[in-house]
Amino acid sequence: MSQPATRTTDFLDQLTADLRALQATVAQDFRPLTDDQLNRRPGPGKWSVGQCLEHLNIIGGLYLPLIARKLQQAQTRSSRPADTVKRGLLGRRLTDAMRVPASEKATKSPQQYAPSGSRLPRTVVEVFNRQADELIGLLQQARSVNINTIRIPNVVVPLLRMRLTDQLELLVVHAQRHIAQAERVLEGGK
Repeated sequence: MSQPATRTTDFLDQLTADLRALQATVAQDFRPLTDDQLNRRPGPGKWSVGQCLEHLNIIGGLYLPLIARKLQQAQTRSSRPADTVKRGLLGRRLTDAMRVPASEKATKSPQQYAPSGSRLPRTVVEVFNRQADELIGLLQQARSVNINTIRIPNVVVPLLRMRLTDQLELLVVHAQRHIAQAERVLEGGK
């Protein structure tokens, strides 16, 4: 059964609202932390709040420039926005899998995208916020082109190319998952 069509503007508005909510959480819950609180790991092999943010920063550093370049190319081609969003089967499945809370289904990040250190500087919070602002700007740019036709190579499997619609949603859902993980660390959970 097919899902009802989602208007492109509604889709982009929702992703923007989700990012702003994440920024508010990070500002309220993580910015005031001491270095020790930011870097406290709940157990061996578990990530600290800082490591959760660092992982998101690594992924953002890979995808944001790529998305910016693809949007610029689409603008140069005079691409026009589509009324509704199209999603691919793979993108939908990856996003749905990412929506399952990590507490129910943990996933292992590839080593090259895992946080680099156990003692991270407080700048990880500011970098996350800056990248969220950048992604919000890209969502604004996306309103002027057909995001259904833009394909983004996957950083893990470059031959795999997802629709920009799927990649944007996956980035936001991925951030929601790891911010929720970081909140559990603060609450003393895992």
